[in-house]
Amino acid sequence: MKADNPFNLLLPAAMAKVAEDAGVYKATKHPLTTFFLAITAGVFISIAFVFYITATTGTAGMPYGVAKLIGGICFSLGLILVVVCGADLFTSTVLIVVAKASGRISWGQLVRNWINVYIGNLAGALFFVALIWFSGEHMTANGAWGLNVLQTADHKMHHTFIEAVCLGTLANLMVCLAVWMSYSGHSLVDKTIAMILPVSMFVASGFEHSIANMFLIPLAIIIRDFSSPAFWQAAGASADQFQALSPVNFIIDNLIPVTIGNIIGGGLLVGLTYWVIYLRNGSTAH
Repeated sequence: MKADNPFNLLLPAAMAKVAEDAGVYKATKHPLTTFFLAITAGVFISIAFVFYITATTGTAGMPYGVAKLIGGICFSLGLILVVVCGADLFTSTVLIVVAKASGRISWGQLVRNWINVYIGNLAGALFFVALIWFSGEHMTANGAWGLNVLQTADHKMHHTFIEAVCLGTLANLMVCLAVWMSYSGHSLVDKTIAMILPVSMFVASGFEHSIANMFLIPLAIIIRDFSSPAFWQAAGASADQFQALSPVNFIIDNLIPVTIGNIIGGGLLVGLTYWVIYLRNGSTAH
């Protein structure tokens, strides 16, 4: 057996079984436990976006791909924290469709879990928005940090609905592949290495992650609406340049289509695909 698997990693069929068992565990946890773990995940992804903004601020003179790669590697911290420390992130929680497909949880359990986690992620992200705003972080680098937030968020507001769905699909395809690969590992190093490149790829490519946007875009809206004249003077910009940033536009133009895409990318393209490949014949055994 060791000759066939010299790295002592779980093989793909076993990884699918781990995903199924993980889905059952997530869907049957106490709702309050799930909610607190979801808040934690919202904070973890927000921490990663702060790292991304800090790392990419002032990189305008660098080659485009290099700057994006640096930001992507930094953002991978978020999923590493979620997996290693333990948290419930909506974009990876969509993988519980594997447990539903095997008949081990009900539709009600799946939907309740998704809603609970989604709201918890939002609460965690908004909590971290408040921390960052009151810390004055947007004034870092003579306002360049806050300007980076505004420009990054503003770009996300100009996708068409179909573009946003597709970008959300691509993002969560990579996130769920990262989580799926982490199931193969036994050690911290195994799991971390498995996740870095898929996450870096989706961030560097500009794909859309609903929970990350729950932090970035509300922070950008607050910076736009409440920053002092000193910020705008230091940043060399004005609030009028970012008129697309509003709560309504965020929900309609970004959050809804990106969330739909995230469900498709993770639940269908990863979860159900691997269920069909490895688990469909045993699904009636449970």
